Amino acid sequence: MEPYLKIKDHSISKEDFELHHDSEIDMLVTFPQPVDLAPYYESEAYISHTDSASSLFDKLYQQIKRRNLRNKLQLIVNQQVNIKSLLDFGAGTGDFLNVVKQKGIGVEGVEPNAKARQNAKKKGVELVSEENQLRENNFDVITLWHVLEHLPNLDERIAKLASLLAADGLMVIAVPNFKSFDAKYYGSYWAAYDVPRHLWHFSRASISKLFAKHGMEVVGTKPMIFDSFYVSLLSEKYKGNRLFFISAFFIGLWSNLQAFFTKEHSSIIYLIRKTK
Repeated sequence: MEPYLKIKDHSISKEDFELHHDSEIDMLVTFPQPVDLAPYYESEAYISHTDSASSLFDKLYQQIKRRNLRNKLQLIVNQQVNIKSLLDFGAGTGDFLNVVKQKGIGVEGVEPNAKARQNAKKKGVELVSEENQLRENNFDVITLWHVLEHLPNLDERIAKLASLLAADGLMVIAVPNFKSFDAKYYGSYWAAYDVPRHLWHFSRASISKLFAKHGMEVVGTKPMIFDSFYVSLLSEKYKGNRLFFISAFFIGLWSNLQAFFTKEHSSIIYLIRKTK
Protein backbone atom coordinates (compact mmCIF):
# COMPACT_ATOMS: atom_id res chain seq x y z
CA MET A 1 0.00 0.00 0.00
CA GLU A 2 1.18 3.49 -0.85
CA PRO A 3 1.08 6.53 1.51
CA TYR A 4 -1.83 8.76 0.54
CA LEU A 5 -2.31 11.46 3.20
CA LYS A 6 -1.09 12.52 6.63
CA ILE A 7 -4.00 13.32 8.90
CA LYS A 8 -4.95 14.25 12.47
CA ASP A 9 -7.72 13.14 14.79
CA HIS A 10 -9.26 16.62 14.92
CA SER A 11 -12.19 15.79 17.19
CA ILE A 12 -10.86 13.88 20.21
CA SER A 13 -7.23 12.77 20.66
CA LYS A 14 -5.45 15.25 18.32
CA GLU A 15 -3.04 12.41 17.45
CA ASP A 16 -1.45 12.05 14.02
CA PHE A 17 -2.20 9.19 11.61
CA GLU A 18 -1.69 8.31 7.96
CA LEU A 19 -3.93 7.03 5.20
CA HIS A 20 -2.49 4.37 2.92
CA HIS A 21 -3.99 3.52 -0.47
CA ASP A 22 -4.82 -0.09 -1.29
CA SER A 23 -4.78 0.21 -5.08
CA GLU A 24 -6.02 -3.36 -5.60
CA ILE A 25 -9.50 -2.47 -4.40
CA ASP A 26 -9.23 1.36 -4.34
CA MET A 27 -9.63 1.79 -0.58
CA LEU A 28 -7.79 3.91 1.98
CA VAL A 29 -6.60 2.31 5.22
CA THR A 30 -5.88 4.16 8.48
CA PHE A 31 -2.36 3.60 9.80
CA PRO A 32 -1.59 2.78 12.51
CA GLN A 33 -4.82 1.20 13.72
CA PRO A 34 -4.93 1.31 17.54
CA VAL A 35 -5.34 -2.06 19.25
CA ASP A 36 -7.81 -0.52 21.71
CA LEU A 37 -10.19 1.88 19.98
CA ALA A 38 -12.51 2.38 22.96
CA PRO A 39 -10.75 5.53 24.32
CA TYR A 40 -11.24 7.23 20.94
CA TYR A 41 -15.03 6.96 21.36
CA GLU A 42 -15.19 8.08 24.99
CA SER A 43 -16.15 11.68 24.44
CA GLU A 44 -19.28 13.80 24.25
CA ALA A 45 -17.78 14.97 20.96
CA TYR A 46 -18.69 11.59 19.50
CA ILE A 47 -22.31 12.49 18.90
CA SER A 48 -23.67 9.22 17.45
CA HIS A 49 -23.30 7.65 20.91
CA THR A 50 -25.31 10.39 22.60
CA ASP A 51 -28.52 12.36 22.12
CA SER A 52 -26.72 15.61 22.85
CA ALA A 53 -28.21 18.83 21.50
CA SER A 54 -26.13 21.28 23.52
CA SER A 55 -24.20 22.95 20.71
CA LEU A 56 -25.23 24.35 17.34
CA PHE A 57 -23.53 21.39 15.62
CA ASP A 58 -25.35 18.94 17.87
CA LYS A 59 -28.71 20.56 17.15
CA LEU A 60 -28.04 20.44 13.42
CA TYR A 61 -26.98 16.79 13.59
CA GLN A 62 -30.07 15.78 15.57
CA GLN A 63 -32.39 17.69 13.23
CA ILE A 64 -30.90 16.06 10.12
CA LYS A 65 -30.97 12.66 11.83
CA ARG A 66 -34.69 12.91 12.62
CA ARG A 67 -35.46 13.91 9.05
CA ASN A 68 -33.42 11.05 7.64
CA LEU A 69 -34.85 8.24 9.80
CA ARG A 70 -38.14 7.84 7.96
CA ASN A 71 -36.45 8.38 4.62
CA LYS A 72 -34.14 5.46 5.39
CA LEU A 73 -37.05 3.20 6.29
CA GLN A 74 -39.00 4.21 3.19
CA LEU A 75 -35.99 3.44 1.01
CA ILE A 76 -35.84 -0.08 2.48
CA VAL A 77 -39.60 -0.69 2.21
CA ASN A 78 -39.45 0.34 -1.45
CA GLN A 79 -36.78 -2.31 -2.07
CA GLN A 80 -37.85 -5.18 0.18
CA VAL A 81 -41.38 -6.59 0.36
CA ASN A 82 -42.80 -8.24 3.49
CA ILE A 83 -40.09 -7.37 6.00
CA LYS A 84 -40.48 -9.41 9.18
CA SER A 85 -37.08 -8.87 10.78
CA LEU A 86 -34.42 -6.18 10.61
CA LEU A 87 -30.96 -6.03 12.18
CA ASP A 88 -29.27 -2.66 12.67
CA PHE A 89 -25.56 -3.22 13.16
CA GLY A 90 -23.93 -0.35 15.05
CA ALA A 91 -27.32 0.88 16.20
CA GLY A 92 -26.06 3.84 18.25
CA THR A 93 -28.80 5.18 20.51
CA GLY A 94 -31.53 3.15 18.78
CA ASP A 95 -33.39 5.90 16.93
CA PHE A 96 -33.61 4.07 13.61
CA LEU A 97 -34.78 0.83 15.23
CA ASN A 98 -37.37 2.79 17.19
CA VAL A 99 -38.88 4.06 13.90
CA VAL A 100 -38.76 0.56 12.36
CA LYS A 101 -40.32 -0.99 15.46
CA GLN A 102 -43.31 1.37 15.22
CA LYS A 103 -44.11 -0.17 11.82
CA GLY A 104 -44.59 -3.58 13.41
CA ILE A 105 -41.31 -5.02 12.13
CA GLY A 106 -39.27 -7.25 14.45
CA VAL A 107 -36.01 -5.49 15.31
CA GLU A 108 -32.65 -6.38 16.79
CA GLY A 109 -29.56 -4.25 17.12
CA VAL A 110 -25.87 -4.55 17.91
CA GLU A 111 -24.05 -1.67 19.61
CA PRO A 112 -20.72 -2.13 21.44
CA ASN A 113 -20.87 1.18 23.33
CA ALA A 114 -22.51 0.76 26.75
CA LYS A 115 -23.64 4.39 27.05
CA ALA A 116 -25.34 4.26 23.65
CA ARG A 117 -27.12 1.03 24.64
CA GLN A 118 -28.37 2.68 27.82
CA ASN A 119 -29.77 5.61 25.84
CA ALA A 120 -31.49 3.17 23.47
CA LYS A 121 -33.01 1.26 26.38
CA LYS A 122 -34.68 4.46 27.61
CA LYS A 123 -36.49 4.54 24.25
CA GLY A 124 -37.66 0.95 24.61
CA VAL A 125 -35.03 -0.48 22.26
CA GLU A 126 -32.95 -3.35 23.64
CA LEU A 127 -29.53 -3.73 22.04
CA VAL A 128 -26.81 -6.34 22.46
CA SER A 129 -23.08 -5.68 22.50
CA GLU A 130 -22.04 -8.51 20.12
CA GLU A 131 -23.62 -10.37 17.21
CA ASN A 132 -23.30 -13.75 18.99
CA GLN A 133 -25.94 -12.50 21.46
CA LEU A 134 -28.60 -12.06 18.76
CA ARG A 135 -31.84 -14.07 19.04
CA GLU A 136 -32.34 -14.25 15.25
CA ASN A 137 -29.81 -15.41 12.66
CA ASN A 138 -31.75 -15.02 9.43
CA PHE A 139 -32.72 -11.39 8.83
CA ASP A 140 -34.76 -9.98 5.94
CA VAL A 141 -32.81 -6.72 6.17
CA ILE A 142 -29.45 -5.79 7.72
CA THR A 143 -28.48 -2.12 7.95
CA LEU A 144 -25.16 -0.46 8.73
CA TRP A 145 -25.54 3.32 8.79
CA HIS A 146 -21.99 4.72 8.76
CA VAL A 147 -20.71 1.66 10.60
CA LEU A 148 -18.72 -0.47 8.13
CA GLU A 149 -15.81 1.98 8.25
CA HIS A 150 -15.48 1.33 12.01
CA LEU A 151 -15.21 -2.47 11.95
CA PRO A 152 -11.87 -4.22 12.55
CA ASN A 153 -11.17 -7.46 10.64
CA LEU A 154 -13.23 -6.19 7.74
CA ASP A 155 -13.44 -9.35 5.62
CA GLU A 156 -14.40 -11.49 8.62
CA ARG A 157 -17.14 -9.05 9.64
CA ILE A 158 -18.59 -8.90 6.12
CA ALA A 159 -18.62 -12.71 6.00
CA LYS A 160 -20.44 -12.84 9.34
CA LEU A 161 -23.01 -10.26 8.24
CA ALA A 162 -23.61 -12.17 5.00
CA SER A 163 -24.28 -15.33 7.03
CA LEU A 164 -26.94 -13.50 9.04
CA LEU A 165 -28.83 -12.33 5.94
CA ALA A 166 -31.69 -14.37 4.50
CA ALA A 167 -31.15 -15.76 0.99
CA ASP A 168 -33.52 -13.17 -0.50
CA GLY A 169 -32.60 -10.48 2.02
CA LEU A 170 -31.31 -6.94 1.57
CA MET A 171 -28.20 -5.40 3.10
CA VAL A 172 -28.04 -1.61 3.29
CA ILE A 173 -24.64 0.01 3.80
CA ALA A 174 -24.04 3.77 4.14
CA VAL A 175 -20.42 4.99 4.10
CA PRO A 176 -18.46 8.15 3.27
CA ASN A 177 -16.88 8.37 -0.17
CA PHE A 178 -13.26 9.58 -0.34
CA LYS A 179 -13.68 10.22 -4.08
CA SER A 180 -16.20 13.03 -3.46
CA PHE A 181 -15.46 16.68 -4.25
CA ASP A 182 -15.63 17.74 -0.58
CA ALA A 183 -13.12 15.00 0.38
CA LYS A 184 -10.67 16.25 -2.24
CA TYR A 185 -11.29 19.91 -1.36
CA TYR A 186 -10.72 19.56 2.39
CA GLY A 187 -7.93 16.98 2.21
CA SER A 188 -6.55 16.24 5.68
CA TYR A 189 -9.33 18.39 7.23
CA TRP A 190 -12.15 16.32 5.73
CA ALA A 191 -14.26 15.44 8.76
CA ALA A 192 -15.49 12.13 7.31
CA TYR A 193 -11.98 10.64 7.53
CA ASP A 194 -12.52 10.74 11.33
CA VAL A 195 -9.35 8.79 12.15
CA PRO A 196 -8.73 6.49 13.92
CA ARG A 197 -12.39 5.60 14.48
CA HIS A 198 -12.74 5.17 10.72
CA LEU A 199 -10.36 2.34 9.90
CA TRP A 200 -11.32 2.10 6.20
CA HIS A 201 -12.27 4.72 3.63
CA PHE A 202 -14.29 3.45 0.70
CA SER A 203 -14.84 4.19 -2.97
CA ARG A 204 -17.63 2.78 -5.12
CA ALA A 205 -15.20 0.24 -6.58
CA SER A 206 -14.00 -0.97 -3.18
CA ILE A 207 -17.52 -1.66 -1.89
CA SER A 208 -18.34 -3.73 -4.96
CA LYS A 209 -15.10 -5.71 -4.74
CA LEU A 210 -15.27 -6.32 -0.98
CA PHE A 211 -18.80 -7.73 -1.09
CA ALA A 212 -18.26 -9.68 -4.32
CA LYS A 213 -15.69 -11.78 -2.43
CA HIS A 214 -18.53 -12.91 -0.17
CA GLY A 215 -21.05 -13.74 -2.88
CA MET A 216 -22.85 -10.40 -2.76
CA GLU A 217 -23.61 -7.74 -5.37
CA VAL A 218 -24.38 -4.03 -5.25
CA VAL A 219 -27.79 -3.73 -6.94
CA GLY A 220 -28.37 -0.03 -6.37
CA THR A 221 -27.07 3.15 -4.76
CA LYS A 222 -28.56 6.31 -3.34
CA PRO A 223 -26.76 9.56 -2.40
CA MET A 224 -26.92 11.07 1.08
CA ILE A 225 -27.37 14.70 0.05
CA PHE A 226 -27.25 16.26 3.52
CA ASP A 227 -23.91 14.66 4.39
CA SER A 228 -21.88 17.00 2.20
CA PHE A 229 -23.24 20.02 4.10
CA TYR A 230 -22.75 18.57 7.58
CA VAL A 231 -19.28 17.19 6.81
CA SER A 232 -18.30 20.52 5.27
CA LEU A 233 -19.43 22.34 8.42
CA LEU A 234 -17.23 20.16 10.61
CA SER A 235 -14.34 20.41 8.16
CA GLU A 236 -14.51 24.22 8.14
CA LYS A 237 -14.61 24.15 11.93
CA TYR A 238 -11.44 22.03 12.01
CA LYS A 239 -9.78 24.57 9.70
CA GLY A 240 -10.68 27.35 12.15
CA ASN A 241 -12.74 29.30 9.62
CA ARG A 242 -14.89 31.94 11.35
CA LEU A 243 -17.20 32.08 8.34
CA PHE A 244 -17.65 28.32 8.41
CA PHE A 245 -21.42 28.36 7.78
CA ILE A 246 -21.13 30.32 4.55
CA SER A 247 -18.14 28.39 3.23
CA ALA A 248 -19.60 25.02 4.21
CA PHE A 249 -22.89 25.75 2.47
CA PHE A 250 -21.21 26.56 -0.84
CA ILE A 251 -18.74 23.66 -0.69
CA GLY A 252 -21.55 21.22 0.25
CA LEU A 253 -23.71 22.57 -2.57
CA TRP A 254 -20.90 22.43 -5.12
CA SER A 255 -20.03 18.87 -4.04
CA ASN A 256 -23.60 17.76 -4.70
CA LEU A 257 -23.69 19.57 -8.04
CA GLN A 258 -20.44 17.89 -9.10
CA ALA A 259 -21.81 14.52 -7.96
CA PHE A 260 -24.87 14.96 -10.16
CA PHE A 261 -22.49 14.24 -13.05
CA THR A 262 -19.77 12.11 -11.40
CA LYS A 263 -22.01 10.13 -8.97
CA GLU A 264 -19.28 10.68 -6.36
CA HIS A 265 -21.38 12.02 -3.47
CA SER A 266 -19.98 12.75 -0.03
CA SER A 267 -21.74 9.65 1.36
CA ILE A 268 -23.47 6.85 -0.51
CA ILE A 269 -26.04 4.22 0.46
CA TYR A 270 -25.39 0.83 -1.16
CA LEU A 271 -28.16 -1.73 -1.64
CA ILE A 272 -26.61 -5.20 -1.64
CA ARG A 273 -28.00 -8.69 -2.25
CA LYS A 274 -26.64 -12.23 -2.27
CA THR A 275 -25.77 -13.70 -5.66
CA LYS A 276 -25.51 -17.31 -4.44
